[in-house]
Amino acid sequence: MRGSQFLKRSVSRFFVPVPESGVCHRVGTYQNLLLPLQGCTPPLASASSMRRLTILIFAALSRAVFGQTAQNSELKEQPIEITATGGTSYDSGIATAHENVAIHVGETDIYSDHATYNSATHVVHLEGNVRIYRGTEFYTGERGTYNTETKAINADQLRTINTPFFLQGDNVSTISDDGKLVQNGIFTTHDSANPDFRLRARRVRVYEGDRVIMRDVTFYVGRVPIFYWPYIYQSLDDEFSIIVSPAYLSSWGASLLGRVTFPITDQIKGTVHLDLRGRRGVAVGFDSEIRFGEKKDSFAKLRTYFLDDQNPLLNRTSLPRGSIPTARYRVSLDSRIKLTDDLTGWINVTKLSDPFVLQDFFQSEFRVDPVPDNVVGLTKHNDNYTLTAFTRFQANDFFETTERLPEIALDIKRQPVFGGPIFYEGEASFANLQRNFPKDATFQGSLLQDYDALRFDTFHQFVYPKTYMGWLAVVPRVGFRATYYDQTRNIDGIVFTPSDNPLIPEFLLPPPTLAEPLQRGGDRLRLLANAGVEASFKVSRTWENAQSRALGLDGLRHIIQPFMNFSYVTGNDTDPAKILQFDRYIPSTQLRPIDFPQFTSIDSIDHWSIGRLGVRNRLQTRRDDATINWLELETYFDINFDNPYDRTGYSNVFNRLRFSPLPWASLSISSQLPVLTNGFSEVNTDVRFQPLANLQLAFSHRFLNENPFFQNSSLYGMSAYYRIDANWAVGAYGRYEASTGFIEEQRYSVYRDLTSWVASLGAVIRNNGSVKEYGLLLTFTLKALPKFGFDLNVDPGAQGEENHGFPP
Repeated sequence: MRGSQFLKRSVSRFFVPVPESGVCHRVGTYQNLLLPLQGCTPPLASASSMRRLTILIFAALSRAVFGQTAQNSELKEQPIEITATGGTSYDSGIATAHENVAIHVGETDIYSDHATYNSATHVVHLEGNVRIYRGTEFYTGERGTYNTETKAINADQLRTINTPFFLQGDNVSTISDDGKLVQNGIFTTHDSANPDFRLRARRVRVYEGDRVIMRDVTFYVGRVPIFYWPYIYQSLDDEFSIIVSPAYLSSWGASLLGRVTFPITDQIKGTVHLDLRGRRGVAVGFDSEIRFGEKKDSFAKLRTYFLDDQNPLLNRTSLPRGSIPTARYRVSLDSRIKLTDDLTGWINVTKLSDPFVLQDFFQSEFRVDPVPDNVVGLTKHNDNYTLTAFTRFQANDFFETTERLPEIALDIKRQPVFGGPIFYEGEASFANLQRNFPKDATFQGSLLQDYDALRFDTFHQFVYPKTYMGWLAVVPRVGFRATYYDQTRNIDGIVFTPSDNPLIPEFLLPPPTLAEPLQRGGDRLRLLANAGVEASFKVSRTWENAQSRALGLDGLRHIIQPFMNFSYVTGNDTDPAKILQFDRYIPSTQLRPIDFPQFTSIDSIDHWSIGRLGVRNRLQTRRDDATINWLELETYFDINFDNPYDRTGYSNVFNRLRFSPLPWASLSISSQLPVLTNGFSEVNTDVRFQPLANLQLAFSHRFLNENPFFQNSSLYGMSAYYRIDANWAVGAYGRYEASTGFIEEQRYSVYRDLTSWVASLGAVIRNNGSVKEYGLLLTFTLKALPKFGFDLNVDPGAQGEENHGFPP
């Protein structure tokens, strides 16, 4: 605890008695010098001589202090207090203190073994076990000076702590109000007398809360020098970071990736990229993040990247690519603009040089969004509705895009009609639509024919939710939809044999081509009516005696909820084959919504009669003063009275199981099986458990068989992480595709905790059946100051991947 917490700060008189000598030592202030306590006789002077000395000291100090008042009136409000257990004296304007010296001035507290204060120069000279506290700073050493007027600190040997870094050196001097100059400095973020790592620099300039500038810098791990820099600029701003990543991928070669992030203004942050890849060449980029608006709740993110690719045909896959330019780039802008409290603008635009630039250089983004969108829009929010106007355009002609030039949509939220029990919801939209197929560079265009149409769509629905007998919830609904197209498709002359697979809709026609162009069928108004009903109820039972520590049970409650949903849709001339497809049928392994407006494939709506039956089971228990779902099982299936998307009598039977008996063990199974009719099978399983405190295991299986739209697959994933002790750990991950017999990916890692760093060393092998890729992984993560990194990551494409059970 700081000694200042035990001392009284005051401009008034106060005394510190010292029992050892029986003397009351004085405490000086800028305003006056306080006299001895009555009854205390100084050991080295008579009472009369002491009174004369006191008067002279008081007069001298008064002239020294009050003479400066006109120049620095602030000092008058900040007295200096000096106490010591070994004695204090004052002679010729010099105050001297010995043993356990404590000096307080303003917000600064100073402690040392010996101190002298010159009232003329305002300089305090300190020796022995020096400690200076000023605000959040702490200085410690053997010698130093402090100027009470300028607040400048100079020292022969001092150590300063400015969280989150530590700095010490042979000489420290103040060069500005917030700057210090350190000779032969040592800079580290490891709070230890013997830090694991440090930067030793000939000169260090520190500007509080802003930046650190070092010259002739050597980086040490322990006592071993690792790297040398002639100059380092390290911002202390949270928005500044430097990342240097030596990397290796088979398709890149040996590489060095670097980025520097820095603040441009308080609300603008920039990042400069400079990458060198042995097999690809040099790449540069600039990113910027901007916060703006009155409440700084609007933002814009700009990303640019340019590469002169020396080997653009290098391909990690077995799929042919065709012609790829050497000048490759990506430019993207993502922005949200809060214009008013209820009006928001948004921009999401990406321009690419070719369809494979993300796959080659931004693998983590490619896995999530391989075909980025290009949309600009404006949304007005209201408690009862949302009004949106937006445009989607084809910025990259090598991707298929349904352009909306523009689309205006009104979504009316479900709300009571005149405050009664009946609720209304609806939507309406107008769109200028154009479906553009990807252009083939070989043919200088697309082999498929683009098409367009104007569409106006409106939907209105009324629902009447009601609970009967206090337990049965019933929600009937009725609605209608009208959709106008100024152009449709004439299919009279098209010869097409629908698939005999009942899981493939009969209305799916091939798109028009240049060889067989679109035959236009004129305008059309499609009218639809829909009706349906949902019903459900719950039954529960509780067993308070169900207690098991091994199974994590503290009482058990079982909730059963049977449910049903029936949907009926009819209309005039609803054949989707005659409608130009924009918001169209997209193949999926999951059941589709049978309610409006959840069913969004407007142009693929056909007549149907479908019933969905199911039951939900939940077993709940208490844990940590909360109710948790110990086990959940949901089972459901469709009865297809008339289903254009599945012409079988029944759908697959779906089961979703989630079992979490303990915090360290969980099981999840999502399956669908053709129990009631012919179909395909899909089972997805995930198991995670931690049998020991230092062992984590994970297993996954993805199984798909006989789906008409997707390839058969039986993909196994396994991972393990074992912490050997406090410093060492190992991890492994593998992915095996049983349908092909290939081990698609293997990872093996060794982790070493270096107190302030975490290092990992490993290997990765990928195999897609035709191309194998190898890599080594070496990563150093600095825990003490994460915004400064020297990242040796030889598998940068893994950034953003799923954790696979490994710790972060």
